[in-house]
Order: sequence, then structure tokens, then C-alpha cells
Amino acid sequence: MTLWKSRWGVNQWAAFFATQALPVMPKSRQLMLRLEANKGELLSPKELADLVLDDPLLCLRFLREAERSRSHRLENETTTGLAAILQLGVDKCRALLLSSKEIDETNVGLLEVAERSTTAAQLAFKWASAGMIINPEEVAMAALLADAGELLLWVYEPELAQAAKNELQSGQARQSAQAQVQVCKFDFRQLTVRCAEVWNLPSFLRQLLRGSESRRAQLVRLCAGTARHLEEASSISLAHDLVEVAELIPSLTLDWLAEGLITLPHESRLELLELARAVQAKTRIKVS
Repeated sequence: MTLWKSRWGVNQWAAFFATQALPVMPKSRQLMLRLEANKGELLSPKELADLVLDDPLLCLRFLREAERSRSHRLENETTTGLAAILQLGVDKCRALLLSSKEIDETNVGLLEVAERSTTAAQLAFKWASAGMIINPEEVAMAALLADAGELLLWVYEPELAQAAKNELQSGQARQSAQAQVQVCKFDFRQLTVRCAEVWNLPSFLRQLLRGSESRRAQLVRLCAGTARHLEEASSISLAHDLVEVAELIPSLTLDWLAEGLITLPHESRLELLELARAVQAKTRIKVS
């Protein structure tokens, strides 16, 4: 990394990212072509949208292109991956995907963040749907893009992203955000929000990413946090996450939430449930 880039803040990085052609995950192109070969025809907009929710970079690519081409006379914003595809058209989306560069699959940090983002989106859709929250697809897309700033740093400046990760793993910081500030002078969530502003992404998405007090914004934050804590295998953090989700959406029980974390082995889920119940009991005692 050059010396002058090491001094950049969120504004400079967001402006830099805005000039770059976003890459995509190799699996997105491969899966699209394989599915089309099996069908003998092009994928439907809904089928393309399913690919988007499994590739945060592709989601950003489509969303950014849709916002660029959207007429300002249109009242409705592009609020989901499907809406972006319908706005652009299947042919243009296919052309964008086929012409996009692909990420370097040896970039382990990038793959980890992309997988974490996908996990966050899956949790968001499941929890929002079960909790009868309006437009779960919008919540899922916001959760998918909650770590976009970190994702883009891994794409274009992996040394900086790795340095922040090393800071956390060395014990010099207790939390990811603290490590990021110590190394970069800003946390990656700030970068995500600034990118959304510079790219003029839909206002609803910017609101959810900023972390307003709305129930949907809180759920996006919790899903992103839960995905990170699953990656870190942090049981106590996961227990607190489940308790917060259950408080946010009372219809979702701790048992149901823990059972839904299918990436955890069964025994680990049982242990997590017991820990979450203990955290919940302590919380109730404090409140009373």
C-alpha cells in the first residue's frame, strides 16, 4: 500500500471505490451459466435475484448500476435485488455479470467477509419473515451489504484489511471496530455508510446501514453481528445476540433462534441455548 493511501479516511476511500468497476464472485457466473444450460433458456428475474443474495459484490454491482440509470422522475426507489434486475432488465444484468472481473479466490479474507455477509442476509430474511417485519427482502439486502466497506477494502487494499484483522487477533483490541480505528483511524461500518452516500444508493438502505432506532435497522445490525460472532465462534457474544433478537421480536423464542443456527453443531447449539437463557435471566433480574 502506498504511503498516501495509508493516510486516507472514509471520504477518500469511498470516492476511490466509486471509480472502480466492481468484481463478482466466480461462483455467480458459473452457477448462472449452469442453470441456464439445464433450463435451456435464460434465468428469470427471480432466479437471478437468488444469485444476488449469495454475492454481495454482485448485489452492489446491480444496485449501483440501477441507481445510475434510474430516472429521477420515478417515485419508487430500487429496494431489493429483484427490483434492480427488473429495472435493468435480464439482458443487461447478464451482460454485466458476464463482463465483470472475478475476485481472486486466494484472497481468504475477502472470501470470509463475503460468506459472513451471505450468512447475515440469510438470517435477516428468515428472522424478518418469521417476525412478520415488512419487506424482509429489503432487510436481507441491507444485511448483505452491512459489511460492504470491509469487503471493498479486501478487494482493493487487502493489506489494510489484514492489518486490522491482525490487530484484533493479537489482542491489541477487544472488538473489531476498535481494531479498525486503531489501524485505519476509522471503522469499516463508517466506510460502508459513506460508500452508500457517495453512490447515492436508495435512502431506505442508507437509513438501515446508518443504524437508526427502527426495528428493521436494529435487526440488520443484529444479523451482521451474529454472522460475525458465528465466524469468530464467540459463544457469549452469540448468546447476547439471540437475547437481543428475542427482545426485538418477542414472537421468536430462544429455542427457535438457536435451532436456526444450522452452521453450529447440534451440541454447540444446545450449549448456546443454555448460555442465552442464563443471559436472559440476568437481564430480567436487572430490569426488575
